[in-house]
Amino acid sequence: MASSLFLLLLLFPLTTTSTPSHQTLICTPLQDYPTLTPLLDQTLTHTSDPSSLHLPISHHDSLHFTSNLTSSSLLLLRLNRDSSHVSFLHSLLGLPRHSNRSFVSPIVSGLSYGSGEYFTRIGIGTPQTQSLFVLDTGSDVVWVQCAPCRHCYNQTGRIFNPRNSRSYRSVPCTAPLCHRLDLPGCDKRRQKCLYEVSYGDGSVTTGELSTETLTFSGGARIGRVVVGCGHDNEGLFVAAAGLVGLGRGPLSFPSQLAHRYGRQFSYCLVDRTSSGAPPKPSSIVFGSGSVPAGIAFTPMVRNPKLATFYYVQLIGISIGGAPVSGFSQSDLRLNRQTGRGGVIVDSGTSVTRLARSVYVAVRDAFRAGTAGLERTAGGFSLFDTCYDLSAHSEVKVPTLAMHFAGGAVVALPPENYLIPVDTKGTFCFAFAGTDSGVSIIGNIQQQGFRVVFDADRERIGFVPRGY
Repeated sequence: MASSLFLLLLLFPLTTTSTPSHQTLICTPLQDYPTLTPLLDQTLTHTSDPSSLHLPISHHDSLHFTSNLTSSSLLLLRLNRDSSHVSFLHSLLGLPRHSNRSFVSPIVSGLSYGSGEYFTRIGIGTPQTQSLFVLDTGSDVVWVQCAPCRHCYNQTGRIFNPRNSRSYRSVPCTAPLCHRLDLPGCDKRRQKCLYEVSYGDGSVTTGELSTETLTFSGGARIGRVVVGCGHDNEGLFVAAAGLVGLGRGPLSFPSQLAHRYGRQFSYCLVDRTSSGAPPKPSSIVFGSGSVPAGIAFTPMVRNPKLATFYYVQLIGISIGGAPVSGFSQSDLRLNRQTGRGGVIVDSGTSVTRLARSVYVAVRDAFRAGTAGLERTAGGFSLFDTCYDLSAHSEVKVPTLAMHFAGGAVVALPPENYLIPVDTKGTFCFAFAGTDSGVSIIGNIQQQGFRVVFDADRERIGFVPRGY
């Protein structure tokens, strides 16, 4: 008995001293979204620091959206898309389908577009075409829709035309850059390198690999960025012109910038469901300025079978200040021999997935801690634990904290794990179980934190209220 207690103290050294046992949730139902100013029309801010590049991050209310869909329908659409994104991550894992300088770019939530991703605005080409890009830590390739289009989906803003850009260069088939692709192709007639990226929901982008200049706030420019110029793009990309892969692979955006900014970046994802005005600002930062002082880090874990993902060692979860029991540490651990299991931090996944045994234990502990609240008879999409809080303006809920190797403890604010799903006052426990073995910390749980990815020192950190 004494040895068991000692083990719990080792696993959760900060549980009772650093986090309160309960928190207050303000019971604000989902709000239907008004017609708003497009992000592409917003004015960029500037910084006096010539080594940094600052763009404001906006809440989804900065996006222009007109739709007769309710906010609850948009949430359901996002959760359905989220399942497809997770299937894509599983397919990559081979699982069954179920510097001193830094710069900053704006992020907005894609909720208004029915998307679970976050967006940033980047100028591409010379002269530049301002475009919205999805940010995704679960993939590597940077790509954009290009004219002429064989197939292109509807996007916000103009489609980039490489013929109008003085800085556009095709990558030859024989270039080393071409061979960094997982599946390089070649247009033998024109000797141009071809790329293709497929996603788990059936979405696909294909075209030629190129280098291009990207422009950020204040006119700062980064030349010769490897970009896929997509002439055939189909699926559920929704509104954005393309995607910026933030993974750990050799063609990811951070890897390409490593010689200039180091392999360091951080972001803070704005609250996708808040209805207050004005929305809180936020940003994604690359370079040494992305790492705040005094942050508690957890080591990155490397998967030898796949370089893309950011793995961490989640050693446990506490509810109401008490460690959750009923599962094994091995349920959260990466198997380095097979590449299976483990815990990924991913900006492109909305809802945190936990290995089934872990999820059941955490869910049951949360249910026990909220026994005084009225549970609904059914769930909502991915969620199996929901509450009718329509009669409450605020409620007390047990604190949920994630505990990582190295002593880092992330105590989530209540709005990161009990979220509104309709305008009537229904709130759901925003976690889900998975039978794939791999767990994913999604962006609903990350929102409001500055999440620091320091690949130079192989570590990840979480800063609360990191705007």
